[in-house]
Formats: sequence, structure tokens, C-alpha cells
Amino acid sequence: MAGHPWTRRLYSAALLALSPLIWRRVWREQLPGRPRAERLGAIPTASPGSRTLWLHCASVGEVQAARPLIEALTRVYPDHRLVVTTMTATGAERSLALVEKAAERRDGGEVSHHFVPLDFPGAARRFVDRLRPRLAIFFETELWPNLLAACDRRGVPVAVVNGRLSPRAFRRYRRLGRLMAEALSHVAWLGAKSAADAERFRALGMAPDAIRVTGSLKFDLARDEAAREVSERLRRELGERPVWVAGSTHPGEDEAVLEAHARLRETRPEALLILVPRHPQRFAAVAELCAARGLATARRSRDEVPTAETALYLGDTMGELSSLYGAADLAFVGGSLVPVGGHNLLEPAAMGLPVLTGPELANFSDVAEALREREALVEVADAEALADELDRLFGDAAERERLATAGRAVVEANRGALVRTLAGLERLLPAE
Repeated sequence: MAGHPWTRRLYSAALLALSPLIWRRVWREQLPGRPRAERLGAIPTASPGSRTLWLHCASVGEVQAARPLIEALTRVYPDHRLVVTTMTATGAERSLALVEKAAERRDGGEVSHHFVPLDFPGAARRFVDRLRPRLAIFFETELWPNLLAACDRRGVPVAVVNGRLSPRAFRRYRRLGRLMAEALSHVAWLGAKSAADAERFRALGMAPDAIRVTGSLKFDLARDEAAREVSERLRRELGERPVWVAGSTHPGEDEAVLEAHARLRETRPEALLILVPRHPQRFAAVAELCAARGLATARRSRDEVPTAETALYLGDTMGELSSLYGAADLAFVGGSLVPVGGHNLLEPAAMGLPVLTGPELANFSDVAEALREREALVEVADAEALADELDRLFGDAAERERLATAGRAVVEANRGALVRTLAGLERLLPAE
């Protein structure tokens, strides 16, 4: 086995030393009725001969991006159980929504969810021993050394899909060079989002012949018909007024978005903002922020329907961002006016919405570049620029249509990562 196992022992010792802080951090990331012992790998033991595929995603954004893969795996391997793990509670809630939809289908396999164990050696071994997966799939940059080693110990092949390493993440991982080389030695196949990502994984020690450039699975997203129906119904309720969505916003960004909306309403007093904070634990605080600004606000969680006097509709529910995007004329994608790295620009683009964003796009640089090449992305630096662009676009129907057409064209031109990813996974687990 390649690598340096002693570096993993040092890593494990550091984790154990920091365990009080780690446990405090994940304590709140829980769902009612779910035992916290899952964090230590204490899950039900799979029956002998069970046929399980395991897909790990960090949080809600990764689960959403992985949805095409989740649906495809249940179709291609209908006699297997697919277990999706997440670190965060929001990711768990999104996973459970997909589980419910899978249960309604007749042509796919079972889908279930567990919280991923903390990467302590014993917890990692316990989880893999009890789950007994035939294949482990890690999404994007979820590289947990002890989990990867536990898979290797049990003979479970490991794949990394939609593999992504931003320049900042690469610099951080490179400081852990021997640890990462040992972790990547347990990966049998890696599907990288881009040639640049593939090169960074190679520089960390991934075997070159195990890497393929597959493209981004985010381009293979499919529109949810149930979400489309919700969008159409909501749009009818909102009427013909100008409507824009600010999706997946963060602290410090909500204030900028609200300032931009106040500026916009100086020239377009009938305009409505649908504000969707990224994390549910912030819903109440954002509602208080809106009230402090004196905005007439309706809350989706309370089934309140915006009236002509409503200035802001707070999307304080989980799993409905797609439906809310679909009810709007324009979409601003958050995590981009603050140093977060951006969120999924393709979801509104695929729906035919003009997409606006801030400058912080490190996590979606490849997607942003593809949209820029087709002039399908409007980039703003601050609240004032956002207000100006919103006002300009609401006054120019032809430009809105051009942006919408260009955005859809980018999505269509870059599809295909799903087929390439499934082909790579089939090398490790042939379809039956």
C-alpha cells in the first residue's frame, strides 16, 4: 500500500485531542429522533449479503448537485440500497426529501440516509464494518483519511466523483502532503470536474492512471416537475409585478441584498424580493432583520401569501429554492458578495432565468467561466451595483431573454458528466 500510515496516526491523535471542540461543533447538526451515536459509527448492521452503495456528500449544496447521480444510481442498480451520508443537518433534510421521492418511484432501488461518522479511527471502522458497502463514493472534496483507510481495510473500492480542488483547498491540502498521499492511495477511481482539478489531485499524490476528467455533474441537473408546478402556482399568486430571488444568502450578504432592494423600490416600488437564506438556523434572525428595516414581509413557513403591499417574501423553508427561483424574473445567487465562494449558478440558469452574482466565486470558477464565455452572467461588486443591474434588467425584456437563452445554452452544451461518471463507477461495480 502506498502512502505514509504514520501521518494518519498523527492526524488521528490530533483529532482525539480536539474531540471536545469537534463534538461541540457537530452537536447542533442533528435531526429529531436521530441518535447522535451515528457520529461514532453506531448504525444498524447490514444483513449478510446485503447490496449497498454508499454516497457521501458534505451538505445540502452537494446533495442537490448529486441529485442526478443519486437518481441514476437507483435506476442502474435497482437491486441495491443506496445510503447517502451527510455531515450537516440541512444536508440530511435534503437527503430525506430525495428518499421520500425515491420511495414514490417504482423503477428504482431503496435510498436511505445516515450522518457520516466523525473521522476517528474507531468510528470510521465501525461505520464501514456495519454498513458493508460494495462501493463507496465520495462527492467533490470529501477526503477523510480514516474513512478511506477503513474502506481499504474491508476491501471496499472507493471512487471520488465531481472531484474538485479549488486553489485555496489545494494549498491547504498540500501542507498535509504525506497524509493526503496516503489518503488518496485508497481511491481506485477519481472523476475530476476539470483538467485543472485533475492536475491538483495528481500533485497531491493521486495516481495519474486513476484520474479521468468527467466534467461537472452540476450541468446534468434535471428540473423537478413537482417544483415546476409549485413555481407556476406561486407566480400566478404574485401577479405581473417585478420579482427577483436572492438565493442561498449568508450573514453580511442579507444586509447588502436588502439595501439593493430598497434602492430598487425607489424606481420600481412594486418590486418584490424573495429572500432565501442558506442556513435554516438563520431564518428567525433574517426575519428580524427584515422587520428592523421596516419591510412588509410575508413568510413562506407560515403559508403567508404576498399581497400588492408586500415588499419581501422570506423563503424560510427547506428544499424549496428551486421552486422559488422558478417564480421569479431574475436570480441573484448568494455566497458571492461575502468570501464564501459562491453557490450553484446553474440551477437558475437551467430554468431560463438571468443570473446575477457577486465577485466571490472560488467554488464555482469553472461554471462562472463557462457562463462568462457566453455572456450569460451579470457580475456585481456591491449592493449599489446590484440595484443598478436589477433596475436595468427589469427595464430591458430583450436583454433578460438574451441572458436566459445564453444560460440555458451553457447548461445544455456541458451536459454529459453523468454518463462519464457512471462509466467510471461501472469499472468498480459492473451493472447487473
